[in-house]
Amino acid sequence: MLAAKLTTDRRRWLALVVVCLAQGMNVLDATIVNVALPKIQQDLHFTQASLAWVVDAYLITFGSFLLMAGRLGDLIGRKRVFLAGIALFTVSSALCGISQDQTMLIAARFVQGLGGAVSSSVIVAIIVTEFPRPGERATAMSAFTFVAVGGGSIGLLAGGAITQSIDWHWIFFINVPIGVIALLLGVALIDRDEGIGIRNGVDVVGSMLITVALMLIVYAIVKATDYGWGSAHTLGVGGAGITLMGAFLLLESRLRNPIMPLRILRVRTLIGSSAIRSLMASGMFAAFFIGALYLEHVLGYSALGTGVAFLPMTITVGCLSLGVTARIVRRFGARRPVVPGLLTMVAGLLLLAQQGPHSSYFPGLFLAFVFLGIGAGSAFMPLLTIAMSEVPPRDAGLASGIVNVSMQIGAAIGLAALASLATERTRALAAAGHPATSALIGGYHLAFIAGAACIAVAALITPFALRRSAAADADDAPPGRVAEPEKVAA
Repeated sequence: MLAAKLTTDRRRWLALVVVCLAQGMNVLDATIVNVALPKIQQDLHFTQASLAWVVDAYLITFGSFLLMAGRLGDLIGRKRVFLAGIALFTVSSALCGISQDQTMLIAARFVQGLGGAVSSSVIVAIIVTEFPRPGERATAMSAFTFVAVGGGSIGLLAGGAITQSIDWHWIFFINVPIGVIALLLGVALIDRDEGIGIRNGVDVVGSMLITVALMLIVYAIVKATDYGWGSAHTLGVGGAGITLMGAFLLLESRLRNPIMPLRILRVRTLIGSSAIRSLMASGMFAAFFIGALYLEHVLGYSALGTGVAFLPMTITVGCLSLGVTARIVRRFGARRPVVPGLLTMVAGLLLLAQQGPHSSYFPGLFLAFVFLGIGAGSAFMPLLTIAMSEVPPRDAGLASGIVNVSMQIGAAIGLAALASLATERTRALAAAGHPATSALIGGYHLAFIAGAACIAVAALITPFALRRSAAADADDAPPGRVAEPEKVAA
């Protein structure tokens, strides 16, 4: 009996390594490609406009299929969906690596985004079901948070190293052995679940509506910097996506077996936490994207140097993920670390907004990245735990999809809006006679301040968005009154 229990415990923790490995590939891919874009443009003769599709193709399909894939995991089994996503991501990564023309690379990136969405859509649900006890779940969520938050800066470092030392094709080839290992270990280690079944049919129309709606919305956001936020293109495509979303919600309210049961929208902790995480993602992309531009274009860092500069943030998140945040959550509850974490991120972004054209790395930039790491490491994991705390097990995959979609939409809006703000501010300062470097810095500073404002809003709404309910009290009981493990909602 004890031997069997030890074997089960060991399997669960090894399964956690597998899903984190898959999440790491998805996160790395989101940033590693950015570093290699100039080389890709040179080799495949992309124009500046067509080059954007190397990034946009992945973002559009990734954001569009998360909800449907998450729900599919609930219906037919999360292990099946996860493994299918890993296989698709691995094969498409190989196709990206062997691409010798623009069409093949962009097509493969569309498929790669689909594979990333299918695999990542169920990861949080797998963790929740594998680790029902609050203490173990906090530790597992900490590991996931490190990969999800720290993977971006590791991608910058890896992208710079691979592109400079080998060739841009290898930023895709590196996914192949990792994907094969994750696939084989996933087959052996992840517990098989049958899902709730599709005996009552599948909501095909609803699945198509939500996928197309999200695709149009994400496309409108990522292309807003090219066409303008108030352009007919952005408003038309975005409006069509919102209209389809409304039609989807209306359809779901009338079906007996919808792809997205609307009861999920009544889970207050899920929706509130997702809104906060979306605002966090908007602000965090100011640090990643605008921060990388500042380091390269103003301070003259190389691609590899830029990745190294972000390491303090990654290391700080990693240190907190080793158990510090989990212990804080177990002692004080999941809600209490959130606001201090958010405010620490605000401080980091505001510190970045103080850096000038000749700033040294120490202490300003170093402290800014440390603050961002402390804030992300303190807030992301508790918010993820809160989001899933009241979700019924049968809807865990759908909730996992909602959590991921909120982050993806928030990141897309943040990236597009902050880049637009920086560009317009730079143009205005240049037109007013400011030197080119000064105008560029002025644009970056405004983006950092706007990112800090997004996260400050998240801190302000946290006490209201994460109000307790009877089920959440068990998850967030104060010291001395911790709920019995078997009474905590999965």
